[in-house]
Amino acid sequence: MQTIKTSPVARVRNITKEEFVKYYYKPQIPVLIENLTHDWPAFKKWNLDYIQQKAGDQVVDLYNNEPTKGKQYSAEPVMKMKLHDYMEILKTKPTDLRIFFYNILDKMPDLANDFEYPDIGLKFFKRLPVMFFGSTGSKVLPHFDMDLADLMHFHFHGKKSVMLFSPEQTKYLYKIPYAVHNLECIDLDNPDFDTYPALKNLNGLEVEMKHGDALYMPSGYWHYIKYLDGGFSMTLRAFSRRPKTFAKMLSNVFVMRHFENVMRKLKGQQWIDYKNELAIAKTHKLLKREA
Repeated sequence: MQTIKTSPVARVRNITKEEFVKYYYKPQIPVLIENLTHDWPAFKKWNLDYIQQKAGDQVVDLYNNEPTKGKQYSAEPVMKMKLHDYMEILKTKPTDLRIFFYNILDKMPDLANDFEYPDIGLKFFKRLPVMFFGSTGSKVLPHFDMDLADLMHFHFHGKKSVMLFSPEQTKYLYKIPYAVHNLECIDLDNPDFDTYPALKNLNGLEVEMKHGDALYMPSGYWHYIKYLDGGFSMTLRAFSRRPKTFAKMLSNVFVMRHFENVMRKLKGQQWIDYKNELAIAKTHKLLKREA
């Protein structure tokens, strides 16, 4: 069986702010911190039942893994459902339906009393603590965050697997132009090296997260996520202080995203097919130059 080359993400149990900044933030290296949340109320309280009791009557947008087609925007919900009913699904059976970018302060502000912003050397943007929910076996398309923030990602209830790739690996991932993801037909669990030979050059990092774990994902890192159990995560973000990265973030958020959605409305599937073909052509051209 063909597999992507990976090595384990570094794990630590106790780390000071000075150690984190020196060994992980400044060199932009991922790390999993095992006990960063153990003093939070969330560590004892947060599970699917708790979320269901807090906001079961809310109606939420749900997303799946089907590629967007035609004149759809690049990320559109496929349906709406009461949060109570969605939690029941997560507790009882697999589904590819996920909740994406659920803003705690807007949707369930009481949860802000259950966690802290870690004093670890990151200047967190405190207006945007967001949650993500998924079921056993559900997957999140490989991508990097458009705002290029440094991310601290906390998982609760069950386990999940995360595969990471540095920005330098982007050239091997068949990145789609004007987007922050790769070809949606690529399966990193069962890579087709014959059709997509650049995947053989990937060198990723991989980690399994359990309840309460915190994963630092540096700015621009790709992440491919699989839920091993029904559960949820929270991400806190710190925007980059590097001028070049900040300028790129502004371009992504205020120019690229809107250009992409305009082109989808104007050209539909023709635009999507063109970009997919361009991603393959550009990647293989680069591969030949490196050979």
